[in-house]
Amino acid sequence: MGPLLQVERCTKYFGGLRAVCNFDITVNEGQLAGLIGPNGAGKTTVFNMITGLYTVTEGDILFDGKSIVGMQPHAIAQLGISRTFQNIRLFPNLTVLDNVRTAYHTHAGYGIRDAIFRTPHFWRKERELTERAQEFLAVFNLADRQDVIAKNLPYGEQRRLEIARALATTPRLLLLDEPAAGMNPKEVVNLMDLIHFIRDKFSLTILLIEHQMRVVMGICEEITVMDFGEVIARGTAAEIQNNPRVIEAYLGRGAAARLGGVRYAS
Repeated sequence: MGPLLQVERCTKYFGGLRAVCNFDITVNEGQLAGLIGPNGAGKTTVFNMITGLYTVTEGDILFDGKSIVGMQPHAIAQLGISRTFQNIRLFPNLTVLDNVRTAYHTHAGYGIRDAIFRTPHFWRKERELTERAQEFLAVFNLADRQDVIAKNLPYGEQRRLEIARALATTPRLLLLDEPAAGMNPKEVVNLMDLIHFIRDKFSLTILLIEHQMRVVMGICEEITVMDFGEVIARGTAAEIQNNPRVIEAYLGRGAAARLGGVRYAS
């Protein structure tokens, strides 16, 4: 499959601070790719540029061959890019069902007049949205939790709900920002299975940021490594595990010279 996302020599400055420098990545349609690096490497800044939260200082970002630089976040979402965040950003006081329904409202199919006057068309579309959201929750094994207030869910289920809500916008590209953060080992295994499942079921392209090497090395087909805002390595899991520059970035120069290569625990 051809490229779906192309980030070309993107740089981002915050005042005099250069957070990302000449960053590039190509993610092909249907691919499951990873973006890793030490804390502060610039990974989330890259996600924020792709989704329009940050304006690119230099460079270009192409989605399906068209530049999205300068577009507003909602317009980028409508093109088919959705994301999750490092810190879970649900509507904590809404039910599980309503959290997903909010995402489906981008495809509500009724206008302001229908909503104000509660027309028959409004109620028909609302029922359809509810049914679609319920079907979606069933896919994520959350159907029996639909009336639970989101903040009362266990942590792992909140993560699943956040991913479900992101997918309810019907994206082509899903950006996952540290989806395994805070999860216990069993939840991590379930997450890995879930990511594979949603990629195949929804024909998605996925780019994920993750610190848990078990996740990255276990599911990503290509991995890009950042350090101090720049790409320092790119390749398969096996290539990345033994790359001296990657070892140096994570463990220090002395460790890189001493080990010459390292295997991450799986």
